Amino acid sequence: MVTTTQWNPDGWRDLPARQMPEYPDPSRLAAVEARLRTFPPLVFAGEARLLRRRLADVAAGKAFLLQGGDCAESFAEFHPDNIRDTFRVLLQMAVVLTFGSGCPVVKVGRLAGQFAKPRSDATESRDGVTLPSYRGDIVNGIEFTPEARIPDPDRLLQAYSQAAATLNLLRAFSQGGYADLHRVHGWNIGFVDDSPQAARYRELADRIAESLRFMEACGISSENTPQVRQTEFYTSHEALLLGYERAMTRVDSTTGGWYDTSAHMLWVGERTRQLDGAHVEFLRGIGNPLGLKAGPTMTPDELLALVDRLDPGNEPGRLTVITRMGADRIRDALPPLVERIRDEGRHVVWSCDPMHANITRAPSGYKTRDFSRILDEVRAFFDVHRALGTHAGGVHVEMTGRDVTECIGGDQAITDADLADRYHTHCDPRLNASQSLELAFRVATMLREERERSGTVV
Repeated sequence: MVTTTQWNPDGWRDLPARQMPEYPDPSRLAAVEARLRTFPPLVFAGEARLLRRRLADVAAGKAFLLQGGDCAESFAEFHPDNIRDTFRVLLQMAVVLTFGSGCPVVKVGRLAGQFAKPRSDATESRDGVTLPSYRGDIVNGIEFTPEARIPDPDRLLQAYSQAAATLNLLRAFSQGGYADLHRVHGWNIGFVDDSPQAARYRELADRIAESLRFMEACGISSENTPQVRQTEFYTSHEALLLGYERAMTRVDSTTGGWYDTSAHMLWVGERTRQLDGAHVEFLRGIGNPLGLKAGPTMTPDELLALVDRLDPGNEPGRLTVITRMGADRIRDALPPLVERIRDEGRHVVWSCDPMHANITRAPSGYKTRDFSRILDEVRAFFDVHRALGTHAGGVHVEMTGRDVTECIGGDQAITDADLADRYHTHCDPRLNASQSLELAFRVATMLREERERSGTVV
């Protein structure tokens, strides 16, 4: 049970709040937030509690966390096909990871609310013109004009509407038969057949097919077993715009606790994780499972203080530490953090974000990420946890179900020259569908090797 001693949902307003936009009309913002408080919840407290129980299994090494989705959701690209395609790839990744790990995979999307983005600089300059930075469609427009870059409170209402529609579709997909294991495996076979490195993945794909045939022979099918045709799927986003999050935070009638009903899981980012800041203060009082981004400058003392602040009861499933170190720094920066949390007996989930610290600027001028560096960081994450006797609990990736060309490398051998073909992101480069599946097959191999060493492989 989260302790809310000396906490109230508006206490954050008296504290420093980084990365918050300055709205030109505070009265209009207040009116929009008041209206949002009357809107129905997007998720329910009971669902958030169920996710916490699932994440408690991850913390105990009994499950694995897959968290993925868009860098920043867009109003312009809002379309059911895009939602379907991203959901489908996450299902495909989860099936591969489930077989590789021999344990359940908890699926959490960066969907239905991931609209706001922190920025390194408050302004952006082009050709001698300086304007406020684009902070995501929930705040302002991506067009480089003075009008578009003005923070607009009405965008909060549009974000809510899009999140509600997205969640409605996700619930239908996850419960209506679209997530049937046989269908998902069929998609994976298509990926294997089309891959230039088909032989690398064929063995694992064949094992999955064999398992499905065995289940059918035992009478376990989509007709008589809901778990075969349905799946649990949760949503998450960075809790950046605290006014929006506060408007969506309600008292749960069952427990009397406060829950943020904008998503099942919220996280605090690398730029807003100040111990005495507004974001940590707000998040510490809600009952949702929380994420905490930890970069290479995080010290063991800082991490422990934040863990104590966000999870004072040391409740398994409450807190996920999402490390974002960079391929070059993770082997030095991660071990002291893991050792300190392990030695203090804290029950956190350890997840690897191999995306954010591996951004480079290609010769063509595009921001990109190299698939080999992403893979290197994940591999190092597993190596560190194996050496320290802790559990590599999950991965957190920015990806899309579309066939974009934003990250270089992978079996598709995307090069700098290819980036301009389909570079559609509104913020940071994302893995495309093929690269996401390739990553899942690689991580599945790491998971299987880990379980073989521990003697728990099935």
